[in-house]
Amino acid sequence: MPNPQPSKGERRRAEIMLLLKQQGRITIQELVERLGISEATARRDLEMMEKTEPLIRTIGGAMYDGLNSVRDLPFEEKKGLSYLEKERIAQQAAKLIDEGDVIGLSGGTTNYLLAKLLKPRKGITVVTNAVNIAMELAGSEIQVVVTGGIMRHNSFELCGPLGEAMVAHLHIGKMFIGVDGISVEGGITTYSEQEAQIAKALMTRAQATYAIFDHTKVGKTSLFSIAALTDVYAFITDAALDGALADYAAEQGTRVYLAAP
Repeated sequence: MPNPQPSKGERRRAEIMLLLKQQGRITIQELVERLGISEATARRDLEMMEKTEPLIRTIGGAMYDGLNSVRDLPFEEKKGLSYLEKERIAQQAAKLIDEGDVIGLSGGTTNYLLAKLLKPRKGITVVTNAVNIAMELAGSEIQVVVTGGIMRHNSFELCGPLGEAMVAHLHIGKMFIGVDGISVEGGITTYSEQEAQIAKALMTRAQATYAIFDHTKVGKTSLFSIAALTDVYAFITDAALDGALADYAAEQGTRVYLAAP
């Protein structure tokens, strides 16, 4: 049977991909002007392409990610990566949370596992921008504060100016931030510009920030910066640090909590 002809939408998305490869990045407004489409169509195309093509959504557009071997994976795919290590890290983080604490949980699989561990407990307030974490805690005796914003389908995180404006009115004691990369040079980083922005906003309202990460994130620098290591109070990880990160922690007095084997 002859191969079906690509649809109008498929041809348009192929053209967008070509533009991204040529330019490196593109804005929604450029797509509107060059392709004669609406903003809604441009956003919908980029949202569809983010799931299958080497691109990263940015505020107001997208950028080509063909040179990066690590992608911004959907939550369900991430959940299966280093699952046992993430469980152990979540158990260690739970030990640092006391009754009466107001804690912040960014999105991510380790913080989702942490939320599951906190569910039976009482007297804790959780501030989160992750819809799946809020739903996991629904029905428990934990008070849940959910920021506003637009949900990213890959991570279930709420992002954008609406959420950042709400966070500005909050006071958080301990902030637990999941990261895609951590290094002395790059600090803590992520593959999403929107998630980086809301994480920064949450950190500015916290008394202490705990970076949570498994050993595969060490020495990696993702695309968007969340914060320098000087803004991080402690590390929670599954393996002893070595190299530059271990030297930094020792010199700066950054606390390192190792998950029990």
